[in-house]
Amino acid sequence: QVRLVESGGGSVQTGGSLRLSCAASGVATGARCMGWFRQGPRNVRELAVAMIGTDGRVLYGNSVKGRFTISEDNAQNTLYLEMNSLKPEDSGTYYCAAESQPGYGTRVHVFGNCRFGYWGQGTQVTVSS
Repeated sequence: QVRLVESGGGSVQTGGSLRLSCAASGVATGARCMGWFRQGPRNVRELAVAMIGTDGRVLYGNSVKGRFTISEDNAQNTLYLEMNSLKPEDSGTYYCAAESQPGYGTRVHVFGNCRFGYWGQGTQVTVSS
């Protein structure tokens, strides 16, 4: 059973930084597809940053490249999202995501060969101006 538990959200001012963590079980953080998504006031879940292959390829969502960094500690089976130069439009609920096979998972988002269908409960990020 896959379980993803996010932590590290909070409230910061514009220009601040936060580091989110995702403790994973039932899936290895070194797996082919792991990532972070976010959901803002429009209630649309969108890509923040994801690793989509064992070759180190990283996909970035709109406006986060250069500010957000994804990393993993495979010994701790933990995924991280370092967020710098935060803006009010970065506010929302951030979800850790892992790949699911066809027939498994929910709210599936597909990027390349990655089918993200396992989700954590989310952690809230609020950036004030």
